[in-house]
Amino acid sequence: MSKFFHPTHAVAGVDFTSRPTQRKPITVALGHREGRVVHLQRLAAHDSFEGFGTWLRTPGPWIAAIDMPFGLPRELVTTLGWPTEWLPLMRHYTALSRPQIRTQFAAFCAARPVGGKFAHRACDAPAGSSPSMKWVNPPVAYMLHAGVPLLIEAGVHLPAVHAGDPLRVALEAYPGLLAREILGRRSYKSDETARQTAQRLAARRELVDFLEAGRTRLGLELRLSEPQRESLLADASGDRLDAVLCMLQAAWASGQPGHGVPSGVDPLEGWITSA
Repeated sequence: MSKFFHPTHAVAGVDFTSRPTQRKPITVALGHREGRVVHLQRLAAHDSFEGFGTWLRTPGPWIAAIDMPFGLPRELVTTLGWPTEWLPLMRHYTALSRPQIRTQFAAFCAARPVGGKFAHRACDAPAGSSPSMKWVNPPVAYMLHAGVPLLIEAGVHLPAVHAGDPLRVALEAYPGLLAREILGRRSYKSDETARQTAQRLAARRELVDFLEAGRTRLGLELRLSEPQRESLLADASGDRLDAVLCMLQAAWASGQPGHGVPSGVDPLEGWITSA
C-alpha cells in the first residue's frame, strides 16, 4: 500500500492543466474518508505529465476525481465522422495536433447558428460546465487531449467509459459545480495578479468555512489543519482549493453505487461526478 493513501477510503482530487509547469503544476489533493468526514492529508504538485502519470500508477485501492473531460459530445463525433467507440475515438483524437483540433472544431462551430455554436454532452447542463470541445477560456479540449492518454497508459478504471484496474478508479470532476452551490457566480480565484482581490480571498474563506461545516448537498465535512487551511486561502489561483473540491467529489462518489455514475450514461461522453 502506498504511503499516500488510507487503506480503505483513500480519495484524491486533481486540478489538471494541459500545460504543467513549476509555476502552474497539476495539483493533487490526497486524503481519506471516514464516514461523513474527509481528511486532507497533503497536497502534491506535478510539473510534468511524466510525474502525474507515475502517480496514477500508485497501487490502490483509491478513487480520484480529476478536473478534465473524459469524453466528447456524441453530436460532434458523429458530425465529424469520427469513431463511435470510446477507445478508438480517443486514439483518433489524441493522434491529432492541437492546431488540427482547433481547426476542425472551429469549422464545426462556424457552420452552426449563433447561440448554438458548440455541441454539448448530457452532463454539461446539470453540472454547469463548459463543453468539452471548447479550446479557449478554458481550453478543456486540450485538457482532454493531454490527460486521457495518461489515464489509458496507467490502466486506471473509468466507470461507464473504459475498463481498467478496479482498485484505481478515476472520475471526471468539475470543482465549479460544488463551488457554485456555495458561492453562486461569485469568483474565488484568478491566475491574473491584478484580479487577485480581497473579495476573492473572502470568497475562498467562505467556501472553506462551508466545506468544513459540511454545508453542501454532498453531506461531507472537510477536515484541515490550520496550515492547510491557510495554504488554501493563500493560493489566489485557486488551484489547491479546486483540487480539494475535486477530492470531496471523489469522497462522495466512494459511497455511491457504481461510483455515483448514473445508469445509461453515454460512454462516448462520460459523466461529471455528483452532477
